[in-house]
Amino acid sequence: MKKLLLFVAVSLMVFSCKKEATQEDIITYSNSITQDELKEKLYVYASDEYEGRETGEPGQKKAVEYIENHYEAINIPAINGNYIQNVPLNIVKTPKVTMSVNGTAFNYFDDYISQTAAATGNFSADEIVYAGYGIDHEKYSDYTNLDVKGKIVVVKGGEPKDKAGNNVLTGSKEGSKWSGRSGLSSKRNAARELGVKALFIMDTELFARYSKFYREREEKGGSKSLSLPKQADKGEEIYQFLISENLGKALVSNITESAEATPVKASVAIGYESITVPQPSENVAAIIKGTEKPDEYVVISSHLDHIGINSEGEINNGADDDGSGTVAMLEIAEAFKAAVDKGHGPKRSIVFLHVTGEEKGLLGSKYYTDYEPLVPLANSVANLNIDMIGRVDPKRDSDNRNYLYLIGSDKLSTDLHNLSEEVNKKYTNIEFDYKYNDDDDPNRFYYRSDHYNFAKNNIPIIFYFNGTHDDYHRPSDTADKIEYDLLETRTKLIFHTAWEVANREQRVVVDKAAE
Repeated sequence: MKKLLLFVAVSLMVFSCKKEATQEDIITYSNSITQDELKEKLYVYASDEYEGRETGEPGQKKAVEYIENHYEAINIPAINGNYIQNVPLNIVKTPKVTMSVNGTAFNYFDDYISQTAAATGNFSADEIVYAGYGIDHEKYSDYTNLDVKGKIVVVKGGEPKDKAGNNVLTGSKEGSKWSGRSGLSSKRNAARELGVKALFIMDTELFARYSKFYREREEKGGSKSLSLPKQADKGEEIYQFLISENLGKALVSNITESAEATPVKASVAIGYESITVPQPSENVAAIIKGTEKPDEYVVISSHLDHIGINSEGEINNGADDDGSGTVAMLEIAEAFKAAVDKGHGPKRSIVFLHVTGEEKGLLGSKYYTDYEPLVPLANSVANLNIDMIGRVDPKRDSDNRNYLYLIGSDKLSTDLHNLSEEVNKKYTNIEFDYKYNDDDDPNRFYYRSDHYNFAKNNIPIIFYFNGTHDDYHRPSDTADKIEYDLLETRTKLIFHTAWEVANREQRVVVDKAAE
């Protein structure tokens, strides 16, 4: 009997050892990722047949079908039996707005444009609040001692400077998140947190650009704004208007000269009719269940959409943005499936998440994280997000092609950052460039791709990115311009990183809190 038990024990040990992948095994699975297969997939996915994959349009539906068919063909199952996650988006059309200040009527496009899909309604006030630059930061706040709850607030673009001409918040000539285009959302978010009802932002440069673009879009019926349905527990959306200097001075006479926050007497009347039309879209998700920790998840993501057809009828194929990320994910999925077929399935589950509406405001990933997570967010140990990894940034001050920008790897987890560095040294030796990882990066790339919706939920992330180029968001972003040797190496790096996160004994440690 003892001999029999010993034989069984030894057999189990041998069987167990056979199931543990060696480094040679892992490299073998990684080598199934080839530039030839990436190229073959991308020439289909970024072809004219897909019409630029604009969210909710027929080309995007074809992209969804292509991705779904791929997972079905390689026998990687769906989550809960369905690869498709329906995302109930709405087209936000130009609202019907009437606006008067002290009895003088102002006109849409000429004097203001709406930047939120707020609720239909009428409201008025005899006093408004001027809040300077509209900044609420620990180093500087325009809202100190101001009562703005439920009120109309007027702010101006930019941020304060010191006597040397440096921005107060950054201490340099560089702007922070409160300046330029990113300032629109930063100032809106601050106002929303403080309970503001309506926010007017006077920024002459941005207004000239945006009002022209919005007017032309309305006239030509071009690219559309989209939104998710309002969440019942989030309250009403703030009214936000980007306004001209003419309207700004009608509201606050000395707005160009002064940033001193103060209540202002002004009679304002607004009528607002929101106009939305359903534009349903889809995320696609597949899963490889973990062998030892199936209820812990590594989420690999990329966006399946692009910007469609321009007003001249030219197709924006989006080969790099984000065809490169999409086909990389499909190859990574095949590599993991090869491991599964050899008895080396990952210890943790791997979720392959292709999201829609990234180009419309990270909408598909926001729906996944904020509305309907397909796996528990609390059990999601990391998100590896791939958005543009097939090209070289011509602005980069280096001759080394073998690089990759990494963003966010250390924002929430020192552990994930160190793991990422170690994996790269072990397998790929890519030059990691953290240029855009700086908190004061004026490009704000950390906030501009789908990983951010995971990061805001304290899920550690890495954003893989090659930088922009002259073909970014243009019809010239085509499959023939992809550098497939780089795409292969970068895809292998992400596979190895996902492998390590999925198979290490302890889950990635979160040692920093999200802002």
